[in-house]
Amino acid sequence: MTTVPAPDDAAARRAIKPVICYDVDTLPAPDMALYRQARSTLVKVAEVVVPPRDAACFSVKAGQFFRIRSIEGPQVGDLNLWNSHNLGERFFSGKTRALHATHVTTGHRLWSNLPFLRPMATITHDTLGWYGFDEHGGGIHDVIGTRCDPYTNRLLRGTDYHHCCHSNLTRALSKATGLDLAEAEPHVHDVLNVFMCTGFTRDTHQYFMKASPVRPGDYIEMIAEIDLLGSLSACPGGDCSETHSGDVARCYPLLVEIFDADPEILRHWTPAPINAYPRTHG
Repeated sequence: MTTVPAPDDAAARRAIKPVICYDVDTLPAPDMALYRQARSTLVKVAEVVVPPRDAACFSVKAGQFFRIRSIEGPQVGDLNLWNSHNLGERFFSGKTRALHATHVTTGHRLWSNLPFLRPMATITHDTLGWYGFDEHGGGIHDVIGTRCDPYTNRLLRGTDYHHCCHSNLTRALSKATGLDLAEAEPHVHDVLNVFMCTGFTRDTHQYFMKASPVRPGDYIEMIAEIDLLGSLSACPGGDCSETHSGDVARCYPLLVEIFDADPEILRHWTPAPINAYPRTHG
């Protein structure tokens, strides 16, 4: 690594104050009071168990709530979301990160890709919201990582592993939609790392993971802002305290629960509209 001498004004350049890229004061805010009222009436209508080192798809209608729950032991998951009527509209982790934070929690929204750019889901409850950021800079539910995948595993280790989250999500989407694996794979995208505890090291600024604080009974809950097809992989890293992309870690299933709210409370609520910017680009 080449070392470049610092210029005479290096300290002054570093001292320039940062500017937040997006003014969130103008970001359309979810009606959290309405959502709190609605979630007090929730009735479970369906559930899907995601086996360890595997993935499963689930469907949520606009206005329904869904929870991802730890049920047997500390386990993290990788979440993909699509518009159930159009796989071309999917969760955009990069824009979600830019609009909210590196780690998301109650009140944050999961945004879709361009040109749609609308909230796909809003986080309405997070039992790990107490965690915040620890002394290492670690936080929960990140939108900075990608997902473990067999290509990077081959690049770094020279071995093949078929239960990486990327592979799991691909197989689950293929099964749910009837697409063959080659057609399904390009639709798999960067994830919400549910329950995962991650950050960047202070010295080299490398992405790190550490043991998740999740315990059985913990959950993250969201309201679907549009009709959703979701896919969740129970990561082969278990709680990601040591490694992933292998069969060494102790892994547990995850549970996805779907709920209806009292329709009277949501009678004036409408699904999120597509971004109003004209696609003609002026």
